[in-house]
Amino acid sequence: MKKKENLLTLLIVLGLALGAIVGQFLLYDSSLSEEALRSAARPWQTAGEVIFIRPLMMMIVPLVFISVAVGVASIGNPQKLGVVGGATVLFYLGTMAMAVALGLTLVSLIKPGVGVDESTLLSSGVSAFESGGISERIAGGPSDVGGSFIGLIYSMVPNNFLQAAVEGNTLPVVVGGIVIGLALVLGGEKCKITIQVLEGAFEALIKLVMWIIWLAPLGIFFIVAGRVGQVGLANLVGPLGWYVLTVVVGLLIHATVLLPIVLRLLGKTNPYQFMWNVRKVIITAFSTASSTATLPVTLEECQASGGCSKRATNFVIPLGATINMDGTALYQAVAVVFLFQMLDFDLTLGQMIIILVTATLAAVGAAGIPSAGLITMAIVINAVNASLSAVGGEGARTLPMYTVGIILGVDRVLDMCRTAVNVWGDCIGAKVISRLAPDDEEEREKALA
Repeated sequence: MKKKENLLTLLIVLGLALGAIVGQFLLYDSSLSEEALRSAARPWQTAGEVIFIRPLMMMIVPLVFISVAVGVASIGNPQKLGVVGGATVLFYLGTMAMAVALGLTLVSLIKPGVGVDESTLLSSGVSAFESGGISERIAGGPSDVGGSFIGLIYSMVPNNFLQAAVEGNTLPVVVGGIVIGLALVLGGEKCKITIQVLEGAFEALIKLVMWIIWLAPLGIFFIVAGRVGQVGLANLVGPLGWYVLTVVVGLLIHATVLLPIVLRLLGKTNPYQFMWNVRKVIITAFSTASSTATLPVTLEECQASGGCSKRATNFVIPLGATINMDGTALYQAVAVVFLFQMLDFDLTLGQMIIILVTATLAAVGAAGIPSAGLITMAIVINAVNASLSAVGGEGARTLPMYTVGIILGVDRVLDMCRTAVNVWGDCIGAKVISRLAPDDEEEREKALA
C-alpha cells in the first residue's frame, strides 16, 4: 500500500512539472493576445476538467452531505457538537486573522507597489477588468461585509435545497447535513439503521474518490499546462514581480512556519510529518486552484494518511472548504495594499486595521472556486475607500475598482498557491479538532489530559 501511495505522489508531481514545461514552451507565445492564449489553452483545460475535475465535482454534494450527517451523528451529544463547531469556527477565524496580519506586515515592509510605473499597467488593467467579466461579477456581488454576510445567511437557508445542491453551493449542503445528523441522533434507536446506511454509503463514496485520485496525474498535467500556457512564467518576474514575491513569501511563511506552530501547540503533532502525510491534498489543491474540487481528496487523505478522526474530519473539512480561506485572506490584504501603494496612497494604521478585519471576514464568504478572491477583494477596497471619503470629504481621492484588472495577469498562478494554503489550513483544523472529537472517547481523555 505504501508503495502505491508513493508511486501516486511521484506521478502527480511529474504531471505537475510536465504540465508547467508544456504550458511554457509549447503553448505560451508572448506575441499572442490574451484572447488567443485563452483559445489555445482551452482544449487543455477542457481535457483536465473532463478527466479529473468534473468527476471530483460530481462527488462533492453527496459526499459532503453524507460525511457531515455521519460526522454529526457520530459526535452524538448536541452540546458536544456545539463545542466542536464553536472551536472549529474560532480556529479558522483565528488562523485567517494571523494570515492577514502577516500579509499586511510583509507588504508594508517590502512595499511592492512603491515605484511601479502604473501608466504602463493601467490601460491593460482596465481592458482585463472589462473583458475578463470581473466588472460584472463585482457589480453583481456584495459591496460590503454586511452584504456578504447577508448573502452567506441566505445561502445557509435556501428556498430550494435541491436547487442549491445542483448549483454546487456547498454551504447549504453542510447545513443540511448538520440538521439531518442532529435529527438522527435525537431519533434514538429507530434511526440507528439509517445511520448505518449512511456510513455504508460514505465508505462507498470514499472508494469512488480513491479511483478518481488515480486520474490525478493526467488531469493535473492538462490543467497546469493550460494555466501556464495562458499566463507564461516570465510574467511572474515582470513589473508585478515584487508583488508576486510578497504574496508567495507570505503564503510560504504562513504555511511552513505559523500554521505548523499552531498544529504543534494545539494538535500535539509533528507538523512537517503531517504535511508529508497529506501531500496529495496540497498538490491537488495547488493544481486545481479549487478547494471545493479538492474536497473529496481532503476527506479521504485526512483520515487515511493524516490520522485525523472520522468524527472531526467529516464535520470540519466540509465546513473548512466553505469558510476557511487563510491563503485568500493573506492574498487580499497584500493585493489591496499593493494597489493603494502603486497609486501613491499613504494608508493609516486605522485603514490597515480596516483591511485586517474586512479581509478576514470577506474571505469567509469567498467561494471555493478559482479567482473567487478577486470578487471579495472588492469588499475590502470599498471599505478602505469609505474610510478615505470619511476623512477627506466628498471629493477625496479613492482607489478605482478597475485597478483590480492590473493583477489579473498573474492571478491564475497565485490562485493555485493560495488555494494550497487554504486546504492545508483545513487539514490542520481537522487534526487539531480531532483532539476534541476522536473516534474513541478514551483517546479524547488522553489527548486533553
